[in-house]
Amino acid sequence: MSLPEALKPISWLSGRWSTKDGHGMYPNLPSFRFHDELEFLCIGQPMFNFTSMSKHPENQTPMHQERGFLRIKPGTNELALVVSHNFGLTSLEEGHCCEETKEIVLETVSVARMSFAKAPAVKKFKRIIKLLSPQTLQCELFMETDTTPLSEHLKAIYTKVED
Repeated sequence: MSLPEALKPISWLSGRWSTKDGHGMYPNLPSFRFHDELEFLCIGQPMFNFTSMSKHPENQTPMHQERGFLRIKPGTNELALVVSHNFGLTSLEEGHCCEETKEIVLETVSVARMSFAKAPAVKKFKRIIKLLSPQTLQCELFMETDTTPLSEHLKAIYTKVED
């Protein structure tokens, strides 16, 4: 299926991506590793359906999941990512893409949290996605909670699995 014209500036995201060596860190947590699969799938609408599913590298048990939609404002480089996280959070991130450098930068504009979500409360995300080569994607996630300032949390290099 060909992509809608609106998605052309971020067409390089399309497909499934996998990492075997993601790294997690945070000021109040021990560092950790993870395996992750990302998918940016267009079903004909001018947006990507987005999924991220992380697993523990040794025992392959599920760690974290995200599901959402990445939308571009037609005719611009403005983006919005709506994400539901399996730990009881929904975030709206907005930002921009640079077609020349193949980079996306998104920051939280709102967060909703279920009443019984585990503390500390997440206040903000900053997400940077950059195409390093046609088959290689780098993703970085920064996170702020009500007890920790915005800090690097996740970093991974992904390889394209399929278009």
